[in-house]
Amino acid sequence: MADNCGGCPFHTYPYNATPPIGGAGVLKFTCDEDVWEVIDDLILEAKYYQSEGRDWDTAQSVSSQLVFFACRNIVYSKECQRDIQKYLYCKEFSVSPYEGDYSKHPASWIEKSFIIRNALAKKEKEIINAARNNKNKI
Repeated sequence: MADNCGGCPFHTYPYNATPPIGGAGVLKFTCDEDVWEVIDDLILEAKYYQSEGRDWDTAQSVSSQLVFFACRNIVYSKECQRDIQKYLYCKEFSVSPYEGDYSKHPASWIEKSFIIRNALAKKEKEIINAARNNKNKI
């Protein structure tokens, strides 16, 4: 994904796109910061719906709407990908990511590991639900 977005229309700046929020119509995007402003608005929208008691997943909302105004490579992070690889490796081979017990692990890693675990659990749930829905259609 990082090296090739598949030739999306938003791969290079400048470009025009209509974000799915704000009602501003077509906007000119000239840099990553323009994209992040829209992403910030989408996050605020998700938090609003969550405050209304709706089951609104922020990451899923941003991810599903990103294709309407930006290249996915803008939000791709090599550091995050390395963290995910590290998490999966440690889980698969029952290896501790750091020497010592829990109290000696960096707080940032502990927080990242919980975020990764929750994201993977959500993705697994989506896959299971999609498989169930496909099975019910047969």
